[in-house]
Amino acid sequence: MPQPAPSPQNPPRGTSAARSTGATSASTRTTAQAPHTPKAPTTPSRGLRARHIHFIALGSAIGTGLFYGSAGAIQAAGPSVLLVYLIAGAVVYFMLRALGEMAVASPITGSFAEYTRRYLGPWAGYITGWMYAFEMLIVCLADLTAIAIYMRFWFPDTPQWVWVAVTLCVVGAANLTSVRLFGELEFAFTLIKVGAVIAMILGGAAILAFGLGSSPETSSISHLWADGGFFPNGVGGMISAFILVLFAFGGTEIIGVAGAEAEEPEKTIPKAVNTVPVRILLFYVLAILVILVLNPWTSITGEESPFVQIFSTLGVNWAAALLNMVVITAALSAINSDLFGAGRVITGMARTRLAPAALARTNHRGVPIVTTLSLVAVLTVGVVLNAVLPERIFTIVAALATFATIYVWLMILLAHVASRRRLSPAEEQALSFPVPFWPWGQYFAIGFILFAFGIMVWQSEYWLALGVGVGFLILMTALYYATGRHRHSADVA
Repeated sequence: MPQPAPSPQNPPRGTSAARSTGATSASTRTTAQAPHTPKAPTTPSRGLRARHIHFIALGSAIGTGLFYGSAGAIQAAGPSVLLVYLIAGAVVYFMLRALGEMAVASPITGSFAEYTRRYLGPWAGYITGWMYAFEMLIVCLADLTAIAIYMRFWFPDTPQWVWVAVTLCVVGAANLTSVRLFGELEFAFTLIKVGAVIAMILGGAAILAFGLGSSPETSSISHLWADGGFFPNGVGGMISAFILVLFAFGGTEIIGVAGAEAEEPEKTIPKAVNTVPVRILLFYVLAILVILVLNPWTSITGEESPFVQIFSTLGVNWAAALLNMVVITAALSAINSDLFGAGRVITGMARTRLAPAALARTNHRGVPIVTTLSLVAVLTVGVVLNAVLPERIFTIVAALATFATIYVWLMILLAHVASRRRLSPAEEQALSFPVPFWPWGQYFAIGFILFAFGIMVWQSEYWLALGVGVGFLILMTALYYATGRHRHSADVA
């Protein structure tokens, strides 16, 4: 059984909570927990500023899920997809607030994998960390394939695997440089795609307000209820869209990982947790609202991006080329941040003996060289798959990440609930960044994620993702015991 973990009032030196805690009590707690502290240091290098954290989280969440994946959600739910995005946004907010409370108290490499290890036990930390790495690798494979498909627009005769290989070299090099340089690159990537979303929203507003575009007469707010009502496919259609929307929000949990590398985590993490979910929600909801108002939802076929339809309505003939450049940037951004997140989590796990010890090594800049190179090596599978199955690979790979995404969210929420149960009333009052609406907000988010798993059981189109996810859980659990991790992790539990 794992021993009680340090309370949030005893974080590493340098946080506001540490400064406000009495020296005597802090010393007592540290002494009591010393035998359970990993030998390897867990304090990461500090190289990311507030704007980096904000844009890394935005970059991970705003990608192909918005630019292309939103078409499937609209087809399933019709105009009621707006409610789906709002409800899913609330779930993401409570999950991030839970992660934020723990991250402010203890900003460490490994983030939520380490928190689940502390509060739920070694197996939970092991599974959560590897499930997150699995999620990020699957998403990276999907985005690598997406880039190869997008490049056909300009180079139709070039094999897909060539572009996958080139992209791997670019993002691999970016992740092997300093943390600060990585943050600057991700800042630039995200700035481009956020700018595209804002331009689309403003363009749609201009069509409605001033009658611009080639056919402004087709635009009307009545599209929200005129074509079969607000729930054209019933409540069942709305429920069907939840999995697609939750997957689109996947990646926001990287705030906890990147926050550990922040220069002032006690200030940076709360700002990011409070503002990033709102920004993401506004981008998604406003963008989808504009799409639904400018065109009947029935015209969203999925054969082209809804964003292309917006620019086409504006009469911008070069919309396809513009969007193609934006979605390539979006995919690069997502791969860049996902590789960063997976690398940091696995490195943190290696320091607590939940992953091979070699993966704990970092260079003088704090970059996990061995882990990053290992992940890039695994992603070369994408080169092979794109050479063998160029037409099917994107659909197959994209379906596999949903289970991992919501599983990681569930473990973050359960770890937070467990951490709160270890606190005294006085310690709860002393929390510097407590979650709002405790405990009902957390129970709502946990209940909704369990409901999402029920949807995957109910709808046959998600059975493959569900089967692969459960299979991965069984495989990694078997390896956990077969490799003796359960014995080694007891030393640091």
